[in-house]
Amino acid sequence: MRKLLFFLLCLLIVTFAQAQNQPVIPLYSGAVPNSKASSIQEVVDKQANGSIRISNVVTPTLTVYRPAKANGTAVIICPGGGYARLAMDHEGYDVARRLNEMGITAFVLKYRLPNAQSQTDKSVVPLLDAQQAIRLVRQRAAEFGVNPSRVGLMGFSAGGHLASTAGTHFATPVGDTKEKTSVRPDFLMLLYPVISFSDELMHAGSRTSLIGEKPATDQIRRYSNELQITAQTPPTFLVHAADDQTVKVQNSLAFYEACLQHQVPAEMHLYPQGGHGFGMLNKTTKDNWTDRLQNWLDAGGWLR
Repeated sequence: MRKLLFFLLCLLIVTFAQAQNQPVIPLYSGAVPNSKASSIQEVVDKQANGSIRISNVVTPTLTVYRPAKANGTAVIICPGGGYARLAMDHEGYDVARRLNEMGITAFVLKYRLPNAQSQTDKSVVPLLDAQQAIRLVRQRAAEFGVNPSRVGLMGFSAGGHLASTAGTHFATPVGDTKEKTSVRPDFLMLLYPVISFSDELMHAGSRTSLIGEKPATDQIRRYSNELQITAQTPPTFLVHAADDQTVKVQNSLAFYEACLQHQVPAEMHLYPQGGHGFGMLNKTTKDNWTDRLQNWLDAGGWLR
């Protein structure tokens, strides 16, 4: 009996150690594209409540979370932060662990934030990194134990804008790469997302960070992703709170309506309260949106 207890204790310790040691892999094997020499250095801010915020990202990475029993589906997570910082824990690492419970291999994307000092064209850099993340996961699918045709993209707030941009701008990838690997996500999950850069719906901080204080009309339209949906847009799952004062709920409504117009399968869950940035837990309701997500993923065949 003692030997059995000792064995179980050792197994628990090993499992815990492995859970705390998530591999972090660089997004690019060589020089990081669209970069220029600068004095910019990454800043990691560990707040009093334990939250982690990262800004001034220079070297983008993927943190890999493997489930105990993988089902072949992969999800790349884009944390939010207004294109000024990344909320890495409650919109990244915590979400990855929840996806692991569903059998999904999760990748938390630390993408570069728009910065004219360290980038040659800041408006395309986040998308460049998101598309490279999709490319990398597909190219190394066998290593990660995933199916390259089951790679989804998930984004929160401004990370939702990035995910929806990747889900609507895949036909012409950004950058100079000659890679032929598809950068179209197989499905999208958008949580209280910034969708539109229109004057009526925009989140001013996200728009300014990405395309400047006085963007051209064509830039506003290009990054208003409700206007970029086609019949090829991936199936989409949306969550938003009606009382969100930071990113108007009409962002999700506009994306959902455009999906309906183009016959793109979409499911949306709206909560009357919850505000913005609630991550996995909307404290105003007993309903858990990650359970709704699990049902949607199961119905789509991504958990089998």
